[in-house]
Amino acid sequence: MPANFSSMVGDAWRGDSAILSGPRSNRYHNGHPDLVPCGRYVGDAALHAGEGIEIKASRHRSGWQGHNPEDVWLLTFVFDGNSSRDRAQGRPPKPFRFVKVVGAPLVKADWSFSGRSSTSRRTITASVTRLGYAKMEANWIYRAKTETRPGETLK
Repeated sequence: MPANFSSMVGDAWRGDSAILSGPRSNRYHNGHPDLVPCGRYVGDAALHAGEGIEIKASRHRSGWQGHNPEDVWLLTFVFDGNSSRDRAQGRPPKPFRFVKVVGAPLVKADWSFSGRSSTSRRTITASVTRLGYAKMEANWIYRAKTETRPGETLK
C-alpha cells in the first residue's frame, strides 16, 4: 500500500493548493508533474509539463523513486508508521507521523535510471542519486524533532 499512500498525500496537497494563486493541481489524468504553474497550461492540464512540482511520499529516508529520470522539482514527504511486515511479525502498533519534508529542483543527472527487463511487467523506475538526495536534504522544509524513537536506529 505504500504507493497508494504516496498518491493520497499528493492528492491532499494538490487539493489544498487549489486555494493558492501559485501552483495548481495538474488536471490532466496522470499528468506530470502533480502541480503546474497557475494559468500556464490550458485548464491547468498538461500530460508532461516542463515546470511544476512532483509530490512523493515514502517511508524510506532516502532512495526515493520516480518513473523517469528528468528535470523536475521534487517534494518528498517521509513518514513513519506500521507496515504490513510489522503486523505479520506481531510488532505493536506505533503512531503514524511525518519524519521530514524535503524538496529541491532535480536534473536528469540527479537520477539513476533502473529501467526494467524486456520480460518484466514492473513499472520502470528511476532513483534519486546521492547528489540529488544531498540537494533535497540541504533544502529541507520540515524535520521532526527527532528522526528516531528510543531504541530505534535511523535506517
